[in-house]
Amino acid sequence: MSTKETIYDFKAQSLNGKEINFDEFKGKTMIIVNTASKCGLTPQYEGLEALYQKYKNQDLVILGFPCNQFGNQEKGSSDEINEFCQLNYGVSFPMFEKIEVNGNNAHPLYKYLKAELPGGIFGRKIKWNFTKFVIDKTGKPIKRFSPTTKPMKMEKLIDEII
Repeated sequence: MSTKETIYDFKAQSLNGKEINFDEFKGKTMIIVNTASKCGLTPQYEGLEALYQKYKNQDLVILGFPCNQFGNQEKGSSDEINEFCQLNYGVSFPMFEKIEVNGNNAHPLYKYLKAELPGGIFGRKIKWNFTKFVIDKTGKPIKRFSPTTKPMKMEKLIDEII
């Protein structure tokens, strides 16, 4: 039996405090993204929600992970983050409690993602808010998108793998 981790071995706390096991997402295409409410890239919530609405009935799920490690741009509590996302962008995809994505306290999910899909010149580090990871229906991380890549630029890949 293999002891290698898969995406389905992870769990995280949703914004409402419920523990979510990633095995719930078996058979789905996933986009995992670290987010922030006070970032120049925050309007990407709109594009992420548009992708989610277009493909959720074809088993796409987007998982948002607020992070305050970049420019102190996510200071809010879980309730404040949830309210911001819903009021300003109508976010309906799953959002999780604030985590760290770099350093010794990085969430295990992000340690895994960075090992599977290391970035370019930044190596395994997450460069900034809104770094996006695409996971195929078998649970394999297949592509990492930079923070500045707009969500709709991922649509061609989503169409191919969904």
